Amino acid sequence: MTGLLIKDFRLLKVQKNFFTLIVFILLGQILFSENNFFAISFATFIFSLFSISTVSYDEFDNGNPFLFSLPVTRKGYVLEKYCFGLILGGAAWFVSTLLVVIVQLIKGNASLTDLLLPSLAFLPLVLFFLAVMLPIQLKFGSEKGRIVLIGVIGLIFLLGVLAVKAAEALHIDLAFLFNSLSSLSMSALIFGAIAVMLLLLLLSLKISMAVMNRKEF
Repeated sequence: MTGLLIKDFRLLKVQKNFFTLIVFILLGQILFSENNFFAISFATFIFSLFSISTVSYDEFDNGNPFLFSLPVTRKGYVLEKYCFGLILGGAAWFVSTLLVVIVQLIKGNASLTDLLLPSLAFLPLVLFFLAVMLPIQLKFGSEKGRIVLIGVIGLIFLLGVLAVKAAEALHIDLAFLFNSLSSLSMSALIFGAIAVMLLLLLLSLKISMAVMNRKEF
């Protein structure tokens, strides 16, 4: 898996101009904008997205048959993609959060707790993104994967509408439930969401491994 990680990190050099531009945009957002949490979310998602792009790079020009002719197992390949996504997303989140905290504390705009808790809320979203996108990308590839992703988003929206309708039919007060959740501490909600998303990520990992085991190159 170490060799695969080195390969994917070297692919970052191919996109160095793009990432340099992203870094300058983020620095400008952090230094000159009051909405610094956009910079954290943007940086985390952009760098996590590159782990999805590496699957397309591997598939390009029939590259997978060559890759798997090397001492690379399908299980190791899948594990590496998840680790790479977590490393990139986690590093981007940590660095952008650190910069935001330093700048805001210098400006005296907020306390450390007020800055850290909202930034932690982005971690479950990144875990969810990786858990959904990696199996889709491995199964369908880049072109079909986009279509499937649109379908998944539409399905989630439909399930949300159906849940609201079902709650109304069963006379469940959703406003009361949301108010009850909001009465809980923000930290408890965030860490609970992170725990749930980690379990979802483990399930996603098993699905991705099953997908790769059935693939033919």
